[in-house]
Amino acid sequence: MTYMVTAPPQDRAVREEDPAAARGDRTDCADRAAQPLVGSAQAAGELGLTRGELARAVQLGIVRAGPPTTGGAARFARAELARVRAAAEGPPDALRRRVETVAGAQAAAEVLGIGPSRFTRLARCGHFIPVGYRINRYRAVVWLYLTVELREFADRQPDLLRGRASAQDRDLLEAKGDLRPRTWRGRHVGLLLRRTADPWARAAVLAGVLPEDELREAVPDPAERIVLAALAPPPPYGHPQVPAAAAVAEGLLRAGPPDEVHWYRSSLEFALTGARGQSKSTGERGPM
Repeated sequence: MTYMVTAPPQDRAVREEDPAAARGDRTDCADRAAQPLVGSAQAAGELGLTRGELARAVQLGIVRAGPPTTGGAARFARAELARVRAAAEGPPDALRRRVETVAGAQAAAEVLGIGPSRFTRLARCGHFIPVGYRINRYRAVVWLYLTVELREFADRQPDLLRGRASAQDRDLLEAKGDLRPRTWRGRHVGLLLRRTADPWARAAVLAGVLPEDELREAVPDPAERIVLAALAPPPPYGHPQVPAAAAVAEGLLRAGPPDEVHWYRSSLEFALTGARGQSKSTGERGPM
């Protein structure tokens, strides 16, 4: 039995970017492996994207990567590239528009036609969910937002771009709250979970969000922790390599508020029940 776990509903972070791609994650891996594969540079060129835009499309589930090389480099099946091109609607740059991002409050505010201070307040209150991050030279987090989502928000809730903040938002701001890391984590985890149906891999996604002490308590068996570590997804696209910046980014990957930690821990324990059951019935993966 496969136990399906989703990201925290209160984070409003996970949206179905591409239903066809989500369904396709369950296709036979052997069939995909038999398809002709091309590298990231060639795949990006055939889709009219930069390599960074292609990486974002993969993150969002718009494009499915094939089996990686032995060195871990992404590869793409030609059939998948043909599917994405056939599914593209609108102008020639429609796919690029779906993955276009802006970095920081100033650029995001310009898309919405508001001031950066108002945008920052709205983002801190969870009205805009980041799709990624960068760490600048001052080790400050610069959040990235999908341009298409900003424009959709402006069309859907124009009143929030003008006038006074709600009482709930004012309370959060007075308490110096900031939901951006939490909503980003919810989105990131949800996207990763949709890319695999394997119960041990899903458990590894959830384990990666927990602080080390919480993980040890939730998974006391060292052998299971080794399995989860081996299956852990790589850092998200844009994760810095410079140690000082990477240390800042690592803090974004771990759940912080107690209720968030509790949610991920409970979800991990639930996912592990399914993973252990699979191992006992098939012996395919994980400790017995």
